[in-house]
Amino acid sequence: MGADTTSSAKARAAFYAGSFDPVTNGHLDVVRRACALADRLVVGVGVHPGKTPLFSAEERIAMLAETCAPIAQARGVAFEVVTFDRLVVTAAAGAGATILVRGLRDATDFDYEMQMAGMNGAMAPEIETVFLPSSPGVRALTATLVRQIAAMGGDVSSFVPPAVVERLKRRFGS
Repeated sequence: MGADTTSSAKARAAFYAGSFDPVTNGHLDVVRRACALADRLVVGVGVHPGKTPLFSAEERIAMLAETCAPIAQARGVAFEVVTFDRLVVTAAAGAGATILVRGLRDATDFDYEMQMAGMNGAMAPEIETVFLPSSPGVRALTATLVRQIAAMGGDVSSFVPPAVVERLKRRFGS
């Protein structure tokens, strides 16, 4: 009898890290495409003691679960959200990921991410960095710009999911 390779095949896990403060349509774009690369997608919310985010880690986890889990579920991909406060490759390895997903908006992102990929590859050669270029419609989006526009009473509804619009409105009282 031959070996059953289908049941012993290792599930591919990808790790997508960021601050997600707040979740933008650009993040959703990366999540959609990352789901094509893996059987399990772990989104890592970076928490850094020196930074004061607009939304708490718990709020960011809730936003990601609400907006990204349905995307993964529709594609048959297991989904989870974790927090981390250490090196991304350490968090990815801890999550069992062999793929580190990075979104790229422009050449500036590319230059920075290439340096990071080189360092991450030296520290954890078993984890492959995969770059996903932003789709044209979300290329200009950054969470920083979304926060600034929302703080000044601007309409961010074309930049973030509806649930995030509501959270921003409650946060800024508009």
